[in-house]
Amino acid sequence: MGAVTLRVGNLDAMIAYYRDVVTLELQSHDGPVAVLGRGQTPLVILQHAPELTTAEPRSAGLYHTAILFDTQADLAAAVYSIGTKSPGTFTGSADHLVSQAFYFTDPEGNGIELYWDRDRDLWSWSHGQVEMASLFLDPNAFISEHMRPESPTAGHAIVGHVHLSVGDVASAREFYVNRLGFETTANFGPSALFVSAGGYHHHMAMNTWESSGSGKRRLALGLGQVSIIVPGTDDIGALDERMSHYKVDTRHDGHTLSFEDPWSNRILVRAADVATPIATP
Repeated sequence: MGAVTLRVGNLDAMIAYYRDVVTLELQSHDGPVAVLGRGQTPLVILQHAPELTTAEPRSAGLYHTAILFDTQADLAAAVYSIGTKSPGTFTGSADHLVSQAFYFTDPEGNGIELYWDRDRDLWSWSHGQVEMASLFLDPNAFISEHMRPESPTAGHAIVGHVHLSVGDVASAREFYVNRLGFETTANFGPSALFVSAGGYHHHMAMNTWESSGSGKRRLALGLGQVSIIVPGTDDIGALDERMSHYKVDTRHDGHTLSFEDPWSNRILVRAADVATPIATP
């Protein structure tokens, strides 16, 4: 997964939250667009759109952007930073068996997950489905156990997965599995679907917990674009043919492919050797 683009109303406040609280680095700030990440990896793109209003309640869109840390020490440092600088944005934590996760909401209501994966050989699979749970995880105990005296806030991180709010799971499965080509890794009946490529526990998830029955999104603050990275330009061409077969409208410039899902969430697929494109409203 590539960087997630968010349309924001207060760019300065959002930069401050992701940089000073979540501990991402401000990689660039060019007028209305700021890119934050770790090292050379962009994770969140903030796009100033003060003319837009907040999305309607229970609408489709972003559930959370999930940032995956290499080590528990790196994760503990980020959780500690948020807990001390903006404790009111903490919304929960859980041990998911495959991972340990902490949840937050940024100042404009966008969900964030910060997490660490257990080794893949510790994951349990049955009939193609990965075993996951939501067990109690004490954030203070996690910080106490894994926080190190040295500051590890420059450690590597990536966008591990993106979780969307959608109107119904059946349409999500048809689009993301049957058309886009992800594999189902966990299925929670009519309420949630987890999908991935390459045997990961999930690169994307879709749920109806707060958005059941929602239709297409109107242009609003919040999610601007989800980015998916594939190995090369041949994969882009093959996906374009696949989506054309299913009569999905696409834009293909030879290096990137963009389209919308049934709820008007914009998806951009790019080759690994192509720089991160900046979405436009």
